[in-house]
Amino acid sequence: NAAISACGKSVQWPASMALLDAVALASVEADAFTCNAAITACEKGTQWMLALALLHLMISARIVSDTITFSAAISACEKGGQW
Repeated sequence: NAAISACGKSVQWPASMALLDAVALASVEADAFTCNAAITACEKGTQWMLALALLHLMISARIVSDTITFSAAISACEKGGQW
């Protein structure tokens, strides 16, 4: 979570996505904190489509989303001019 968040803060969204993939490959279950960090990284990198795809994956995987989740997804859409 901390590594994904750090990548997001430095606008390194591709690195955040690579770390999220590594979590999945290691058969570690992603949680809301992990997904929120990844969506926030997408928001910082103006990757609105990827942010929404991650939101969809969270819902499909029944990972509980929260205010941070939706705020980051909405902000990603706003920064991408999709509102």
